[in-house]
Amino acid sequence: MTCDCGAPRRYEDCCGRFHSGPLHPQAPDAEALMRSRYSAYVRDLIDYLLATWHPSTRPSTIEPNPPGLRWLGLDVKKHEVQDADHATVEFVARSKLGGRAHRLQEKSRFVREDGRWFYVDGDLG
Repeated sequence: MTCDCGAPRRYEDCCGRFHSGPLHPQAPDAEALMRSRYSAYVRDLIDYLLATWHPSTRPSTIEPNPPGLRWLGLDVKKHEVQDADHATVEFVARSKLGGRAHRLQEKSRFVREDGRWFYVDGDLG
């Protein structure tokens, strides 16, 4: 079985360890955070998504998945580290809603503050 993010590990051993419990570990790098955020979208973990979004760009709310939305997969194209506290991750996320397939390609920016990675924003491709 694979995690929602596509890694060849069980959810509990992959993204789930970042999602659960008050003392959950922090993602060790930007790619791990991006994968855990994808899994959080799949599972509608809105509190986790908001907590891992940098305060400077964080929206006040995130809408839950619309009924019938199915996440189909994640493909990480590139993880680039600019320095110890800045990185980008380029990915493609696929979904299906109402019989129509959707593809989201983004180059996301991440920053690490106080040892914790945050999603900042991204450019759609």
